[in-house]
Amino acid sequence: MKYLIVGNWKCNPNTLKEAKKLYSDINKKAKSKFAEVVVCPAFVHLGLIKGDNIGAQNVCFQESGAFTGEASAVMLKDLGVNYVIVGHSERRKYFNENNIDINKKIQQLLAQSLKPILCIGETKEEFDSHLKPEVLETQLTEGLKDINKDQIKNIVIAYEPVWAISSNAGENCSIDETMTSIVFIRKIITELYNREIADNIKILYGGNVKSFNSEDYLKNAGANGLLVGGASLDAEEFIEIVESAN
Repeated sequence: MKYLIVGNWKCNPNTLKEAKKLYSDINKKAKSKFAEVVVCPAFVHLGLIKGDNIGAQNVCFQESGAFTGEASAVMLKDLGVNYVIVGHSERRKYFNENNIDINKKIQQLLAQSLKPILCIGETKEEFDSHLKPEVLETQLTEGLKDINKDQIKNIVIAYEPVWAISSNAGENCSIDETMTSIVFIRKIITELYNREIADNIKILYGGNVKSFNSEDYLKNAGANGLLVGGASLDAEEFIEIVESAN
């Protein structure tokens, strides 16, 4: 199974010129025979940055209609997008997305043969209160509602403990804690589907990923890839993260 390394640029950079240069710098060197590399620019830059490894950061929960400011799965497919991030903690926190919304988005993406990257993870308060298992199980169960055994094979799970994302406390989730979480996620997938699906589904780690710790998450925590935030805005840093898959 190839690793999947995803760069989430979030609301960055500020200009199309900067975005094109960043993508060009990354695309020249961020290559590995052991990893698939995907870059997710802001919506306004989709279609203007040309490449076969472009993903999106969000999608509308409906196919079309009066939904100002949204972009549908049909539109994303037309632009050549393959992977789409859904349920990121920042969407949950700042835009009040819940598991029902996220499930609708996943359904829309699957209907267009696009690959959702479903983000799940607990907050610091939930972690400290030992609620992580309950939170992860709820996010998975509700997020994957009515997704069948064939469809789940096209979904990627990204475990992102909210307290470890660099825009928050900036703490690192330990390798042992990450490994425990990934094992638990596979357990839930086994219960929802079966052991074979659970063993083969890609589970990424995201949360303050840097070049100095990326190899540990890939080789020692059992992650099948990485969802990289701030570090993906530094071409050399992101290239080193991709190279750690080697």
